[in-house]
Amino acid sequence: MTWSNSESRSPALAARYLPDLPLPPYAYLPGRFPHPTRDPGGHHDSDVNGSLTCPRTAGWRDNRPYLRGIDLFNHGYYWEAHEAWEQTWHACGRRGVIGDLLRGLIHLAGAGFATRRGKPSGRRRHAMLAHALFERASKCLSGDRAQSLGLSPAALQTLAERIASGDALTVFADEAPVAVVFDTSLCPD
Repeated sequence: MTWSNSESRSPALAARYLPDLPLPPYAYLPGRFPHPTRDPGGHHDSDVNGSLTCPRTAGWRDNRPYLRGIDLFNHGYYWEAHEAWEQTWHACGRRGVIGDLLRGLIHLAGAGFATRRGKPSGRRRHAMLAHALFERASKCLSGDRAQSLGLSPAALQTLAERIASGDALTVFADEAPVAVVFDTSLCPD
């Protein structure tokens, strides 16, 4: 399954793909917490151990930056997930099916970041951009159960639609240092 509904699995309790890497003490929000890399007091989580290579379809389980992005997204670290996936997207040459999937994930993280900042138009814009990228990737893969990087582009399209419409949002604590804002987790398999 690509994502799970919170009724069957709480995002806060989502499986960790890299349990050896602790999660940062806060999820970056401008004006609330130090910038993770530019501020000396930042958590500097963008430096993930692992080679910056493109996670090919068969080798995604060994790509630590990609998996770090999954962990960060599932646990409410949207800016940090964006950074992890962006590094991986660049390593892939920013094109092709894998490039489209990674760029779509970057936009999903952008939707989470915009949601956390109270910007519904930003959430919708990022989610719709993600939807278009997942749709394009889905057309390149065959069959209903087609996957790349352990994820189904068709299921990701559905998730992006739900996020754009606001159906996938959860109630979250505005002042919390970390907040999961979507009712789903990404679960590559």
